[in-house]
Amino acid sequence: MEGQRWLPLEANPEVMNQFLRQLGLVPTWQFGDVYGLDAEVLSLVPRPVCAVLLLFPITEKYETFRQEEEAKIKAQGQELSSDVYFMKQTIGNACGTIGLIHAVANNQRYLEFEPNSPLKAFLLKSAKMSPEEKAAFLEKDESIRVTHESSAQEGQTEAPSLDEKVDLHFIAFVNVEGHLYELDGRKPFPIVHGKTTEDTFLEDSAEVCKKFMARDPQELRFTVVALSKA
Repeated sequence: MEGQRWLPLEANPEVMNQFLRQLGLVPTWQFGDVYGLDAEVLSLVPRPVCAVLLLFPITEKYETFRQEEEAKIKAQGQELSSDVYFMKQTIGNACGTIGLIHAVANNQRYLEFEPNSPLKAFLLKSAKMSPEEKAAFLEKDESIRVTHESSAQEGQTEAPSLDEKVDLHFIAFVNVEGHLYELDGRKPFPIVHGKTTEDTFLEDSAEVCKKFMARDPQELRFTVVALSKA
């Protein structure tokens, strides 16, 4: 992933909502914090939820798991819907923006855009591209890059320098045609985590997030946010 590097986005719902508003998303749905993954805390999250973002640390344990998972899926195969919008990550530290693009792109049936939305234009033009072509297209998209840069500096914590190695990574969970998909631009393809429904989507995503946490029980650097109807 050498080449372009962006400043990392903070896992802060206000920053994410502002970022998407600046790119022309009408705020009928909003990101909010998920403060815990047990049933009681999840019941406090406004419904319906159409996407979940997880910020987690890339550790040795996780990288080992990722390689094993990839090998297993390549050997066994998995059934993917052709309607899943998935892109690769080729820009350093752009995982927050790619997570947001994955969340929005796979929920366009619910979301509204301003007439001249740069994000809507990006999604329309890139819809039929391969994951690699979408990544290259993002590298050339000035409006998204500029909005990302300004949003990355909006957070509560000081943005790290461009050269600083960031070991935290964003991924998105979405429901496409009744299946729960994990979308991670560092992976070669989407990961299917079984069936889901609009009603159980948040709980089903939380179960997958718990597995990430269980793999690294010493780690505390996990953040979950949900895109809910405002």
